[in-house]
Amino acid sequence: MRKEFGPLEVQVPKIGQGTWNMEQDDRREAIAALQQGLDLGLTHIDTAELYGSGSVETMVAEAIAGRRNEVFLVSKVRPENASRKGTITACNRSLARLETDRLDCYLLHWRGRHPLEETIAAFAELEREGKILSWGVSNFDAPDLEETRAICGDDRIACNQVLYHLRERGIEHAVIPWCEEHDVAVVAYSPFGSGSFPGPNTAGGRVLREIADAHGAIARQVALRFLVRRRSVFAIPKAAKPAHAAENAAAGDLRLTEVELARIAEAFPIGRRQRELPTL
Repeated sequence: MRKEFGPLEVQVPKIGQGTWNMEQDDRREAIAALQQGLDLGLTHIDTAELYGSGSVETMVAEAIAGRRNEVFLVSKVRPENASRKGTITACNRSLARLETDRLDCYLLHWRGRHPLEETIAAFAELEREGKILSWGVSNFDAPDLEETRAICGDDRIACNQVLYHLRERGIEHAVIPWCEEHDVAVVAYSPFGSGSFPGPNTAGGRVLREIADAHGAIARQVALRFLVRRRSVFAIPKAAKPAHAAENAAAGDLRLTEVELARIAEAFPIGRRQRELPTL
């Protein structure tokens, strides 16, 4: 299940692989999980200089060794490094750790003290040099996105990576509509809620289990498929073990009915609109 990634003329799998906190996992198993994901078509791999202070990028490098051309590779610059000069320096460090000559997309991790104009100018320079093929943002609300568009123009922002899971659907109020209107991909991080996935004995958990049983699937696969139901939305769950990567990949094969989607939406109400906070 692949779709064009925002304004880019490149097909990217709707379900990819995140790496936040991967430095805390068993290194060998985590790398094997990434490789298993690649084998199963999860070729969008997201990382950041922040993760493990760069150590996760080295894990990703090991996982994709000899397979770079298969991968849609994304990393992120920390906001404190996001001056024009600092962004270029940070990108070069990430490229070295990832053992590659280019990133498919490079993101500002969240807004900080450096003006957006500086960061965007650095992105443009990195594009001209071929070190990044596109750029995007993370943890931006609709006003932030509009401010960015005013600086760079249309069809320049590849994606906005944001928190999105069943119990945090706030981006459906304004962020997703803005991104769909302006052809910007939405990338959902922590799609399982970072430890707050609905338990099987909760009301929502029972709904997920009933739908999963009807498809011979598991609750997490149902949740993941629900989150990427819209054309603009991609997701990057992390898998610490190869078996988890296989489960995530299989979620793309689910075909949920409109009735099932409505049941999930009712079980996990969208809630009130609030500004997204930078975390990952």
